[in-house]
Amino acid sequence: MRRALVAGNWKMHGSRASVKGLLEGLVAGVGEGLQGGDAPEIVVCPSYVHVPQALSLTADSAIEVGAQDCSHMRAGAFTGEVSAEMLADQGCKWVILGHSERRQYHDESDDLVAAKLTAAISVGLRPIVCVGETREQREAGDAEAVVGRQLAGALDEQAGLEHLVIAYEPVWAIGTGLTATPQQAQDMHAYIRRALADTEGVHADRTRILYGGSVKAGNAAELFAGNDIDGALVGGAALVVDDFKAIIDAAATVQAS
Repeated sequence: MRRALVAGNWKMHGSRASVKGLLEGLVAGVGEGLQGGDAPEIVVCPSYVHVPQALSLTADSAIEVGAQDCSHMRAGAFTGEVSAEMLADQGCKWVILGHSERRQYHDESDDLVAAKLTAAISVGLRPIVCVGETREQREAGDAEAVVGRQLAGALDEQAGLEHLVIAYEPVWAIGTGLTATPQQAQDMHAYIRRALADTEGVHADRTRILYGGSVKAGNAAELFAGNDIDGALVGGAALVVDDFKAIIDAAATVQAS
């Protein structure tokens, strides 16, 4: 059975004070009861500047820390970039790659996502690779074709994919309040798992696929009931202790059933 994973993408939010309050609340609320192998894994992904603080505040808990992106370059004259090696050196265990906001606002291509994935794997970071279609692409009937191209573009000829996580995030549901129906989400997750089965180096049955797109306390349990949905990549709700904890609890309940 695949272990559930709930990851919080904090995006460009937070101050030292808010990070302290959020993580102290999460550690107190969920840190003690999630040590067992059957419990969901929990990851928080703050901005780069808050990574050291997050690592310190979660050091004695079950909560792990990741980053929201990394450079495809190892080192050099790349002003403003942060390498995968730097993140691993800090103590990060995870990194989000190919998020739709990176694709949209920074023109990230599938080739660039693939290069970042190679860099992350080379230093032992566990990648969460994001894929998803726009509303226009879904309405045109192209959702699976778009997601399939993104998967192939990132994963083809990659090595070391045993810790790969895929996050399906329909672009039209990110920050809009819209959410894919549980059936829409399950259908796409099942398609992704079939596509992974055809990808060399990937164990499709073991690879976790998360749903991301306006996940909330109120819809998490219904989404997690899908056979191929192994957790969530959570945006806004990850910034509120009670909401994020409720999503984690929903994943734990489904995991135990």
